[in-house]
Amino acid sequence: MGILIKNGRFIDPASGTDDRLDIFISEDKIKDIGKNLTAAPGDDVIDAKGALVLPGLIDIHVHFREPGREDVETIIGGSMVAAKSGFTSVCTMPNTKPVIDNQALVRFIIMEAAKGPINVFPTANISKGGKGEEISEMGELVRGGAVAFTDDGQPVTNSILMRRALEYSRMFNVPIIAHSEDKLLVDEGLMNEGLNSNKLGLSGIPCEAEEVMIARDIILTRLAKGRLHVCHVSAAGSVELIRRGKADGISVSCETAPHYFALNDDAVEEHLSMAKMNPPLRSEHDRKEIIRGLKDGTIEVIATDHAPHALFEKMQEMEYAPFGIIGLETAVPLIITELVRNNNFSYIEAFSKVTCNPSRILNLGKGELKIGGMADVVIINPDEKIIVDEKFLISKCKNTPFIGKELYGSIEYTICNGKVVYKREQA
Repeated sequence: MGILIKNGRFIDPASGTDDRLDIFISEDKIKDIGKNLTAAPGDDVIDAKGALVLPGLIDIHVHFREPGREDVETIIGGSMVAAKSGFTSVCTMPNTKPVIDNQALVRFIIMEAAKGPINVFPTANISKGGKGEEISEMGELVRGGAVAFTDDGQPVTNSILMRRALEYSRMFNVPIIAHSEDKLLVDEGLMNEGLNSNKLGLSGIPCEAEEVMIARDIILTRLAKGRLHVCHVSAAGSVELIRRGKADGISVSCETAPHYFALNDDAVEEHLSMAKMNPPLRSEHDRKEIIRGLKDGTIEVIATDHAPHALFEKMQEMEYAPFGIIGLETAVPLIITELVRNNNFSYIEAFSKVTCNPSRILNLGKGELKIGGMADVVIINPDEKIIVDEKFLISKCKNTPFIGKELYGSIEYTICNGKVVYKREQA
């Protein structure tokens, strides 16, 4: 017995395929791909007419808050939100309480995630305690299952430590993921520095706070001959620095988040703390340059930076509210609405950023549809309108500036390791 997906528009960015093809799944593998496949007695048949059939999506930057803040989110709860959002693989960030800086905690995440519906790959801290003072036991952490190293949430300000991390990580063929901000330039900033911050009377964060750290890390990567991946790129100058680094042959990749190509800092006046994030929403010029960077391949990855916060924490004055918004459930609708519909991205261009590209950067072995490959598949109706409201969001936390927004693209099915882990309820 298996699952036959028929009549869908088969899109595999890894091979550049965009065709009308059927897929047959048996156990946890894709057994056949072709035209006019037929079901055997006992097979389940999914009619994907009018829908896109894609590899299960990959988000390499999520915060599931466990251990330490299970009141906000858990590994299992976050995994269920991801499945509902079309993601079959996610990478969890290590800035939990305690931080993920030892093998036991890496294994805890893997063991807990095994109870859930999707694949969860933990990252571990570059530095012990996330303090930026002493390098973590990288070999031990990789043996425990860590797929990358990052002190996300804080920059590594110690240049010698960052150099050594880039050098040591080469031995394990894993990247260093950089949270890029100069904390002295950030100062007590709450939003992007510019006309809107002056208008609202809020302290600003200049783009240069991001850019100077990216420049330093690209130079250190050249020196160490390591692999650098830059988190949540938000500024036009950052895109240009990474573009130049690539042209110079330096091994640097990067990601942006949907909110950076969908919103600019005008949103802060309307949404206040619900639009407070780090790095902040930037100017309209920056937003357009993020889209250009996605289009020309400078930005290879879209990652949500899914960051749940309790309502009582987030609904405070800007000065006191934490940075961050949830992003999993709005990711596909924003990709389809903003990139495909509004900016003429092909489905292959747009969805390569959440399938084969992140898989390649982190060596996950996922993100493609091929015979013999793992049966991680998502079926998306790109023409279905959704409204981001309390009914739509199943995340424990609802901290998003997209509440009330009408977007396109609904997840119909998510299949992970050959099992249907999400099916949209028909109205």
